[in-house]
Amino acid sequence: MKRIVLTGGGTAGHVTPHLALLPHLKAQGYEIHYIGTKNGIEHTMIGAIDGITYHSVQSGKLRRYFDWKNFTDPFRVIAGAFQSAYLIGKIKPDVCFSKGGFVSVPVVIGSWLHRVPTLCHESDLTPGLANKICMKFAQRAATTFPECAKALGDKATFTGTPLRPELFQGSREKGLEMAHFTADKPVLLMMGGSLGAQSVNAALRKALPRLLETLQVFHICGKGNLDESLNGLPGYYQVEFMSEELPHALACADYILSRAGANALCEFQALGKPMLLVPYPMGASRGDQVLNAQSFEKRGLAKVLPQDKMTEDTLADEIFDLIKNADQYRKALHDAPPADGTQAVLKMIEEIQKK
Repeated sequence: MKRIVLTGGGTAGHVTPHLALLPHLKAQGYEIHYIGTKNGIEHTMIGAIDGITYHSVQSGKLRRYFDWKNFTDPFRVIAGAFQSAYLIGKIKPDVCFSKGGFVSVPVVIGSWLHRVPTLCHESDLTPGLANKICMKFAQRAATTFPECAKALGDKATFTGTPLRPELFQGSREKGLEMAHFTADKPVLLMMGGSLGAQSVNAALRKALPRLLETLQVFHICGKGNLDESLNGLPGYYQVEFMSEELPHALACADYILSRAGANALCEFQALGKPMLLVPYPMGASRGDQVLNAQSFEKRGLAKVLPQDKMTEDTLADEIFDLIKNADQYRKALHDAPPADGTQAVLKMIEEIQKK
């Protein structure tokens, strides 16, 4: 039986592509092991899945800013590398697939020490610090963005991102029913990530009087961000977060308002949804969302509204402009290379074992 070690964590974006690969890996007969941290989101999302053996190792966060933990976390990474090397030697996998995040560094190093071939996947337009380190020990890299593959050179292939098949199995009727919407009025779906997007939430709610004249608004606002005063407002539905029912919400959406996380962008592209993006601003992150959004805008796949230019009026204006040019965006989304990289990544996992 073939064995594979999966790793990645820190955010949901470093874990969800694994969920897309799991059914295929199981069908191909792999014995599946996942190496992550004990308290990370990867343990929450993966640990209870049947047929997967979960292992915990230490890891330190890799920061670009000053923090006293920068002096201690390298030792946690080293300890995690020894733990990972022990686990890799015990599991004896045929291949390792790393999705990035700080936990992946000790696992990829441990795989390299045992000469286990590793495939890394980078979701953003530029590699994160963890993946930059991991690339030195990996045989190949798969990327979500063509610009990233070009920058990484011969090791890298533009594949898109593995997407969960259930995303494509949503019911428009169920989505409309869930939000108490009618079928004769278009739907704008707002998604801001698991924690929401405070500034976008606020601007969207202020713009509701204009928007609700022509749209119904399905608002996934993030945990703790409900506005009770808007409950029962005709044409507006708010919910903190969605999991199993998300495909139905996506199916009923005609247009998307969102941040610019790479996995979400691939999902919207694969579903052919015209989108307005308000990326997480450069000063509040390493700038990956800004670059992701600029790439989609350059390829004609999305409109972009910088957060510093967003008001309730500019937001409404950009949404109406998106609607006006929706056919143009739908055509570009249809003609673009496939966003779902599931099969391409599976093929690369097989290829690196044969070298």
